[in-house]
Amino acid sequence: MESRHTISVLVNNQPGVLQRVSGLFGRRGFNIDSITVGASEEAGLSRMIIVTSGDDSTAEQIEKQLYKLIDVIKVVDLSENPNVEREVALIKVNAEPSLRPEILGVVETFRASVIDIGATTLIVQAVGSSDKVDAIVDLLRTYGIRELSRTGVTAMTRSLK
Repeated sequence: MESRHTISVLVNNQPGVLQRVSGLFGRRGFNIDSITVGASEEAGLSRMIIVTSGDDSTAEQIEKQLYKLIDVIKVVDLSENPNVEREVALIKVNAEPSLRPEILGVVETFRASVIDIGATTLIVQAVGSSDKVDAIVDLLRTYGIRELSRTGVTAMTRSLK
């Protein structure tokens, strides 16, 4: 059964690592739904969070292939344990002054925030699960989205007792 997998990959912070990892996915025919990369808790190492879809054997195959790359230190399928996932979206929406109270109601409902106000637009920042971000984007589409930028998912496992 196909499901969503969130994979954490600890890599050496070297030029070309992202290209090699994404190339591996492309060559093997695996789709990347989102990928984020940033510094990790250890100097010289970066953490990639890759969201992909496939059955459990596909996820296992991805893990094995990633370990073959020289700069990959550790691969963990975060989907196997309880985890926290977050995504940030910046949404520039048409907002004539007469519609702003209505739009602000949507923003408040999602615990999002307005981070910029222009003459005819608002920029909304939404933080949460991908489903939450999808939902606010869908609601704001009715007002007209001028621009949308999403970070992709970042995640980590929850602390176990």
